[in-house]
Amino acid sequence: MLSSPRFDRRWWYGLPLAVLALMLVVEPSPLDFALSNLFYVPGQGFIGRHNAFLEDILHDRAKQVCIAIALLALAGFLISLLPTPLRPLRRRLGYLVLAIGLSTGIVTPLKKVTQMHCPWSLEQYGGVEHFSPLLGPRAAPVEKPGNCWPGGHAAAGFGLFALFFALRDRKPRLARAALIGASTLGIVFSISRMAQGAHFLSHNLWTAGLCWLICLGLYDLMLYRPAAQTAEEPARAPAEA
Repeated sequence: MLSSPRFDRRWWYGLPLAVLALMLVVEPSPLDFALSNLFYVPGQGFIGRHNAFLEDILHDRAKQVCIAIALLALAGFLISLLPTPLRPLRRRLGYLVLAIGLSTGIVTPLKKVTQMHCPWSLEQYGGVEHFSPLLGPRAAPVEKPGNCWPGGHAAAGFGLFALFFALRDRKPRLARAALIGASTLGIVFSISRMAQGAHFLSHNLWTAGLCWLICLGLYDLMLYRPAAQTAEEPARAPAEA
């Protein structure tokens, strides 16, 4: 079995945890509102709210592509359970399915728990709802509870961090390309939804941090094999790669 390149857990876990902790200690709403104001025209609304390209291409079609990637990983994993050429990749394909599934699947339950409103629903942007911070007292909804934290569309992009970790041990160059691609998609999805008034910046930063930690944690548990451990376990079958 190939050994995994080492990584410094202090940075890989510590940096995203530090950023998320900072947003708990220092309320990010001033920055959130300042950035959202750039996309808002009084009397007209958010500049991207009814933009066909942002809604049809960058939201609907792009999300479908990300779902297709997840379905391909699932199909590959199911095929790898049989005596096929994909069998040696069973563990990595299983990791992909689990990492992408958890990264995107955690969003809806968190939205139901936090009930934070989208910018477009707030009174500051022509809506009727009152803003309340993540850890502050939740303002009673005027019409209905919010459903906007964390960012669901951003998770479709940042959830593909899983591709980086799945490829890291065997294809480092391709893994770096996957990391750049996932980061780019997540950022583009985040900005597009901010332009539509669907999310604040902090919503998407939380999404990126959670997706990274989920993908990293599962990689650490399922795939990471340092050189010393590999030497001690020479009998591990390739099928568990």
